[in-house]
Amino acid sequence: MIDTVTGREVQPFAVQLKALLDVESRYQPKLSGLRLIEGSQDNGLRMTTRLRELEVKDLLSLTRFFGFCSETFSLAISLLDRFLSVMKIQPKHLSCVGLCCFYIAVKSSEEEKNVPLANDLIRISQNKFTVSDMIRMEKIIMEKLFWKVKAPTALRFLRLFHSHIQEQLDAESQTILSLERLEAQLKACHCSFVFSKIKPSLLAIALLCFEAQEQHDPEHNDKISDAMTALQQQLNVKDGDLVCVRELVGKCLSDYANTKCSKPNSQRLRWTISGRTARQLKHSYYKIAHLPTIPESGC
Repeated sequence: MIDTVTGREVQPFAVQLKALLDVESRYQPKLSGLRLIEGSQDNGLRMTTRLRELEVKDLLSLTRFFGFCSETFSLAISLLDRFLSVMKIQPKHLSCVGLCCFYIAVKSSEEEKNVPLANDLIRISQNKFTVSDMIRMEKIIMEKLFWKVKAPTALRFLRLFHSHIQEQLDAESQTILSLERLEAQLKACHCSFVFSKIKPSLLAIALLCFEAQEQHDPEHNDKISDAMTALQQQLNVKDGDLVCVRELVGKCLSDYANTKCSKPNSQRLRWTISGRTARQLKHSYYKIAHLPTIPESGC
């Protein structure tokens, strides 16, 4: 049976938070495995951080192309990092692993009517493997992850924290922290390997703190700061850890905005669709042909 995290629709914040924190460590990628990837040379024989980051950007392109939700992308990255941290795979197999993690996330997060055929995913990405290869790889991934799919992602924490903080602010202060902008920033962070080693809850609160600091709104900063401090205490996060991750977030988003960086918002889909494939694909598959930018303002 696929593991699930307790539902959160009608539960108080404290109950929701405890449910997520209780299982967070179980869904973390193995640090030892991530360090092996981090220390690997880019010689085409071993997995490297660069290859992982390129694969994540491809999955982000696919997410946007099909119009899938942010949770699908975050879950796919969670599955990918967890699998890469427990299995030594060759670079030539990475595209199959990545697409299988993406497909598992799609089937877990999206409505059944919106789930594409595996054959369509393969054709769009122009990969050489077959549906049978995907089925075998998907089974391997699920077995190595003990069939635990529904991870408490950074996105789930981010949405929970944002909602909790908004409840403590007046209507004017609530416009400071834009969830749309925060989710776009989180996607940029997912594209950077360094955040694979950071707990989702810590990444989520660091993103909120960074965004609150960036808004430079003295009139509302005190209210938001008080809410952030209370949340940090509930999470039992040390000041030093929060500052460190907040700085990493700042550097990542700065690189993302740098015109010299190969950032997702200027990266076109590299997949070419043949006429035959185009005739077979559903019309809804042509929603977006590029990756999202981060909204300029918090309003």
